[in-house]
Amino acid sequence: RVDLVESGGGSVQAGGSLRLSCVASGDTGARNLMAWFRKAPGKESEGVAVFDEDGRTKYADSVKGRFTIGKDNGKNTLYLQMTNLKPEDTGIYHCAADQRWWLLDQWATIGFAYWGQGTQVTVSS
Repeated sequence: RVDLVESGGGSVQAGGSLRLSCVASGDTGARNLMAWFRKAPGKESEGVAVFDEDGRTKYADSVKGRFTIGKDNGKNTLYLQMTNLKPEDTGIYHCAADQRWWLLDQWATIGFAYWGQGTQVTVSS
């Protein structure tokens, strides 16, 4: 079992920055992949970025160059640094974890096993 608790969301103007945090607890073996997903109103959930146990990362094309995913193993915390935010980045951001490190290349579509409750990000124009 893995528990994930997100924080750091808020309301910013376009061009602003936010840093999301996700504190994880529970089975470390079930957290080989850790990722951020977002759900915008009227849209399907979208994979934003993933971090695997070896430090490899992948990003959605829409956030490359603006978002950075990172992890502090000592604090059991996953981060998402978001810069140059755009109104289309608005949504609920969820942290997710899964043990299937071998599916890194398909991370956005595999259906992660564990999910946090989410944190709201609102970007105004």
